[in-house]
Formats: sequence, structure tokens, C-alpha cells
Amino acid sequence: MNREQFYAKLDPLSREELQKVLWNLYWRGTATIRERIEGETTPASTMTVKQRSPATTDPQLVLLDVEQFVELARAGSYLAGDRRVRPTERTQWRFTFKRLVAESRDVLRSDEPAAATAVETLIDLANDMRRHQYFRSEDAVEAAGIVVSDEVALLWARLLERDGLTGFCTTATTQLIRWESRHGWTVSGYGKVAAKETPLAIVLANLLPVPDAWTVAADSYLHSLDQCTPVRATAVRPRTSWRNLDYELRDRTESLALWHKLLFDRFAGSEEEDRLDRLTTHPALDGPELVYLQARLAHHRGDRARAREKISQCLDELPGHTGFRDFATEIGAPLPIR
Repeated sequence: MNREQFYAKLDPLSREELQKVLWNLYWRGTATIRERIEGETTPASTMTVKQRSPATTDPQLVLLDVEQFVELARAGSYLAGDRRVRPTERTQWRFTFKRLVAESRDVLRSDEPAAATAVETLIDLANDMRRHQYFRSEDAVEAAGIVVSDEVALLWARLLERDGLTGFCTTATTQLIRWESRHGWTVSGYGKVAAKETPLAIVLANLLPVPDAWTVAADSYLHSLDQCTPVRATAVRPRTSWRNLDYELRDRTESLALWHKLLFDRFAGSEEEDRLDRLTTHPALDGPELVYLQARLAHHRGDRARAREKISQCLDELPGHTGFRDFATEIGAPLPIR
């Protein structure tokens, strides 16, 4: 909501109802929120400045704390008998994590790059916690109560305000490729935290209010994909096997399927449709979700035979995929037997 919409929503509330809303925010909120409310409700003549620890006001100190915490987590110090982490701290890691998230949010309002770096570093750790166990918890994101998409939304809104549209899109599309997850960021994919998560494709789309912004975002995204394109023919073979590389491309394409759908719906039939040609043939993407995009583009351009051929390839790999079956039915392609 903007200010006018917010005020319009508050107009029907009585004084008692407004007091109840403010009390819930104050009582259930973080220390930062309570301080803000106290500052707004205390007369200027009697207000005293509350001293805060340097770690919550200096972005550089917050970043140092974040980097130390992440380094210890990735080193397994919260799992094994590492002397750098006290035994009590190993069981209370979630409180440290939540404190650092709150402090990083607080300093994000500053113009120092260290603030955004601190938030990005914590999001990187939360994103990796889906695949790696750094703490004594089966589902660390759920245990910490961190809604990754909310933290990304705060970071991206600040980057857009600070860097402008072009700078924001350059950073955000790279992070989108790295962070987007089709089934959320908890291990289980369900629970209180998972219910609050939002696909990053939707978060990014909400920050692109006009058509020109979508064009800038699409060009930045394609450039970001260029940066992660695998080089298959090199003098020195990569450490990862061909099979692992193919899995990485398919997993990336599946995670970004919603973003690709939004781009397709935005550019199909427009003057910028050539972006879809680059997208549907990009070497950094692979798998049935990419073939599905090719089928949709072929159908949009009137090549029904190619569209049927492509969607049949998708159904050969994933015969139960609801979206594939619906599109096959729409264009009259044969359906596999379940």
C-alpha cells in the first residue's frame, strides 16, 4: 500500500481499534520496531536518545559479525567440536541467526554497500541450508523462522531505491538465478514458514511497474544467464561431471519456470519478442521446462506441428506434468497413457 491507501484503510477504525493495532505491533514486534514506535509516540521535548550497541548502527561491524557467523557455519563449527563455538551456542544458533538478520535489516537503510552485502550473505547461507546441514536441525530455515523471500524483497526494494532501475536489475537478476527455488527454501516445503514464502519471480515482478522496466529486467536477466553459461569444450575439464552439469541446467530451468512464464506472457506478440528467441535457446538452460517454452513460442507463431512435437517430448519425460498435459490438450497433441 502507498500512503493514501494506508490512510484509507485506517479511516474506518476507531481510536480503540487503532490503539489495539499499535499495541500488537509494539508487543509482538522486534526491538527495532519497539524503538521506532517509542520514538514516534514520545514528545520531542521529553524524548531521550537510547544508546544502542555499535554492532546495530555500523554496517561494517554488522557485516563482520555476519561473515564470521557464516564462515563458522560453513566450516561445520556448529555441528562438530570446534572450539571457536561454545557448546551452548551450538544449540542457540537460531537466536544468533535471527539477531543478525534483524541487525542487517536495520542497517540496510544506510547507503553503505556493506549493509546490502550483509543481507546478501545471510540469504546465501539460508539458500544453501536446503542442501547442506550446517546446524543441528533437520530443517534449519523452518527452525530459525526466516522467510527468505521477505528478506529478498527488503533487499531488492532498497537496491532499487539506491541504484536505480538499471543497477537494480543487474544485481537482482543475478541473485534471482542463484536464489530462486520452485518449492521454497525449507527442506520439507511445508509448515508455517513455507506458507509465508513467495516466489522470487513474483517479488521481482512487483518491482517492475511499467513495460520499459520489464525490458530492462529481461535484458539484464539474459546477460546474467550469459555469465553462468557452461563452457563444454575447454582444454581443462571441469571438476563436475557431464551428468552433474546437465542436472544443474535442468534444476535451474525448473526453478526459474515461473519467471520464464512471466517473461513469455509479457513479450509474446510485442516488439521485444526477440528476447524470447534468446531465452528459449539459451545454453544455460535445459530440460523439459525449456522445451515447453519452445512449444509455447512455436504455437504462438502458428507452427502447430512443431508445438505438438515439442510438447510430446516434454510428456515423454514427465507424462504426469499437469501443465504439459493441459497445453497438449489445448493444441491437440496426443497424451501419453498414465
